[in-house]
Amino acid sequence: MDVRNCKKCGRMFNYVAGPVFCPQCVEKSEEDFQKVKQYIEEHPGVTVAVTAEECEVEVGQIRQWLRDERLTFTTADGSDLKCEKCGEPIMSGRFCDKCKAEVTRGFSEAIKKPDAPQPVKKNEPSGNKMRFLGGRQ
Repeated sequence: MDVRNCKKCGRMFNYVAGPVFCPQCVEKSEEDFQKVKQYIEEHPGVTVAVTAEECEVEVGQIRQWLRDERLTFTTADGSDLKCEKCGEPIMSGRFCDKCKAEVTRGFSEAIKKPDAPQPVKKNEPSGNKMRFLGGRQ
């Protein structure tokens, strides 16, 4: 049995796997997520700051859900997120579509199987000469 303290509230709980949060905090977080998701759907064009204030959820938590691609705002300006590679505004995740394609292409090339090696031709000795070791012929 693995007993740990919740990182959010400090309560002790039986840890199984995943993030180190007690079941009560996980449930509260999921309720907050559903509240934020519904608010964003009902208010297109809303920003992270307004959503956080109206739903009484931390801005950092909303940004984490955006980075995890659990939430998406209707406009890139509303999400206040930037692509980690090029800095372009994005609606969710870590990278814009262009940079995602570049990263995917780079991974594909990195794991690409090398071409089969070409067979090497052996040089056959010309004629029927016998060869001796030790300098004699």
